[in-house]
Amino acid sequence: MRHGTQHADVAPAELEAALRGGPFHVALRAAIAARGLPLQRVQHHLSRYGVRVGVTSLSYWQQGARRPQRPESLRAVRALEEILQLPDESLVRLLTKADEHTGPDRPSGRSYRSLVEASDVLERLLAELESPLDGGLHTIGHHERVRIGARRELLARESHHIVRAHKDGVDRYVAIHHGDPGCNPERTRVHALENCRTGRVRWHHDTGVLVAELLFDTRLRSGDTFLFRYAIEDGTAGASCEYVRGFGLAGGQYALQIRFAEEALPVRCHRFTQHSAAAPRSGRQELALSGRHRSVHLVEPRVRSGIVGIGWEWE
Repeated sequence: MRHGTQHADVAPAELEAALRGGPFHVALRAAIAARGLPLQRVQHHLSRYGVRVGVTSLSYWQQGARRPQRPESLRAVRALEEILQLPDESLVRLLTKADEHTGPDRPSGRSYRSLVEASDVLERLLAELESPLDGGLHTIGHHERVRIGARRELLARESHHIVRAHKDGVDRYVAIHHGDPGCNPERTRVHALENCRTGRVRWHHDTGVLVAELLFDTRLRSGDTFLFRYAIEDGTAGASCEYVRGFGLAGGQYALQIRFAEEALPVRCHRFTQHSAAAPRSGRQELALSGRHRSVHLVEPRVRSGIVGIGWEWE
């Protein structure tokens, strides 16, 4: 445990209670007050750790208006534990504590803790491929088809992308796949179907995260559009109960179709949205199976930053 001088506004017992019981924003606010640091100074200290977080974001975090969720934000939380002289993992633990009380608004297939771990892993895998999350491409349209197999498993998914380059020299796209709990990413296969070929593939077994290069046969100039299609063959996990797609930035149209095997049809399906993995779900809307009772879909004419997905229930 790290120790430091307590500020007069917050007693040691009060800070300890906040760190022990949470929630995260209360503990963070108490820790900042205990050190007597204005948010501008906290931001300055974070920059010395190589982490960039705005004062507005810090304010939102300690008010409970937002929770850290992106890899950069999670690095900031760990740095805050150092800066505020707190015990290791004390703030990170509060971010994941809600997993112990999973309710109807929480993901049933994947915990917030697992998403936090996967974010860190994803960042490392992308670094191995020297690829930023943006990659120099804006999505104009993305049509995704997901197939659920007879064992209720996520069998495969196919993506058809229409993109526009916003810088010169773009010649690849990095696909990200996060398998269901218990999946085996080593056995997952990436298939380049149209206007691309498979490059390097990296994965992390414990989190089920896989990243794959899809190489173009041309270098795009800024403003150029491009169409390509690829598929990921999985089928290595147990029963699947949802499929989600995260968007770091607002963009073009997104369509998601879930197709079920005739031998394994769900009893109910619904769509939902989330501002982030830590936020409660909203926008729930029941979806009826169509196409001989085998598929459901959603269409977002223009996606917003956050998460959109389809969930379903088995008997």
